[in-house]
Amino acid sequence: MADAAAQRSPGRVDLTQGNIGPTLLKFALPTLASSIVQSLNGTVNAIWVGRFLGENALAATSNANIVMFLLISFVFGFGMAATILVGQAFGRKDVEQARRVVGTTTGSFLLITIVVATAGWFLCPAILHLLGTPAPAQPLALAYLRVIFLAMPALLLLTMLMMTLRGAGDSLTPLWFMLVAVVLDSGLNPVFILGLGPAPKLGIAGSATATLIANYIALFALLAYIYLKDLPLRLRGRELAFLIPDPAIIRTIIVKGLPMGIQMIVISLSGLALVGLVNSHGVDTAAAFGVAMQLWTYVQMPAMALGAAVSAMTAQNIGAGMWHRVNAITRSGIGYSVLITAALVVLMTLADRSVMALFMGGDSPALPIARHIHVVATWNFILFGVTMVLFATVRANGAVWGPLIILCIGLVPVRFGFIFAADQRLGVDAIWWSFPVSSFANLALSVAYYLEGGWKKARMTVGQPCPDDEQCTEEALATREAGGALNPAG
Repeated sequence: MADAAAQRSPGRVDLTQGNIGPTLLKFALPTLASSIVQSLNGTVNAIWVGRFLGENALAATSNANIVMFLLISFVFGFGMAATILVGQAFGRKDVEQARRVVGTTTGSFLLITIVVATAGWFLCPAILHLLGTPAPAQPLALAYLRVIFLAMPALLLLTMLMMTLRGAGDSLTPLWFMLVAVVLDSGLNPVFILGLGPAPKLGIAGSATATLIANYIALFALLAYIYLKDLPLRLRGRELAFLIPDPAIIRTIIVKGLPMGIQMIVISLSGLALVGLVNSHGVDTAAAFGVAMQLWTYVQMPAMALGAAVSAMTAQNIGAGMWHRVNAITRSGIGYSVLITAALVVLMTLADRSVMALFMGGDSPALPIARHIHVVATWNFILFGVTMVLFATVRANGAVWGPLIILCIGLVPVRFGFIFAADQRLGVDAIWWSFPVSSFANLALSVAYYLEGGWKKARMTVGQPCPDDEQCTEEALATREAGGALNPAG
């Protein structure tokens, strides 16, 4: 059960207590800051590579990053499953069960990442050939990707530990160590690319070496901090046996995590297919879309951060049996998401020319196209934010297949069906309008799924008694307001 370590955690917030709105926002803001810092790190590193090594090197890192994204996608799914299990355990004040989850996840991931790093080193040429990497960029991509595979154990374990800490209600500690990794990575990039001081001149492999060093230092520093501060998720003495994977926990993480990992793959593949369609409309359109996507990376961050916060908060409250707070958590998450995302969309609309000119210059023929894309499509992220909060709530109780199916419907048949159906009438605008169309479809389906209530009968907990289906449903509906529990328009 609960122990003193759980109370001493300096960054931990008890998500089952206090006013829901302020507690949710306080928990979400460090996660949002982590996302911003991580994205800025990628932008800065791309600038270093592009400025110092040229376009072929930039193309090489882009191809290698596709591989890295796909691997991290699976970690995201399994990490989210572990996060929810940890959150439910903390909601029940069962710190030992939370440690079992972290031990099983860490022990199994350590073995998996070592296998991935070893296999990846030898399979790099075949992977790059499969991706169709341009011939001039292949030697550079090979040098970069091999070092990135060596960095994978640290990168994936660091990501997993940060996610489980958030499940325990601590979103500040992950932020500090994300900053450590980012500052080291961005700062060491030019050192190893150019061979500054005593460092060897490694070219593009230097960029990957900076990532490797930064993530291993951040991982070991985080582990040291966890033990020095005696955070709740540390393992000591007999608890070190938890590193031997528990089959029941592994089974739950795989069954619940796989759909969330597949979701990321679906998003990635849908995006790649969309890029192919955009490229067919010429260089200026492709450049304009690239700039729009750079801005969208930041516009969608509040929704993603609030979704992660809602998932952790809901998991803890479900674990504590506080179903009466779940609808209120969802409403607060939707309200904050709509408010913050709408404010970002308005600000970017007012300053779109100035912001986009940073990427392409004020006289670029692609600039008017980028501004048009922004006006037509960017507001869809307000709808996207509501959907992410609803998905976060239902996943916190282990309902993971519903969100995956809904997302697949919106991103494949709805989006591409609309593009092909409207192409003759709208031309290239059919692509831009497909974003709000697919977001509206996903939102309508997610609201229907949430209100239908079947997700409340799912089970995420490992080895713990679960209330029967009728009891879960009755408790979840007990505080529903007349006319429905949710106003998705905010």
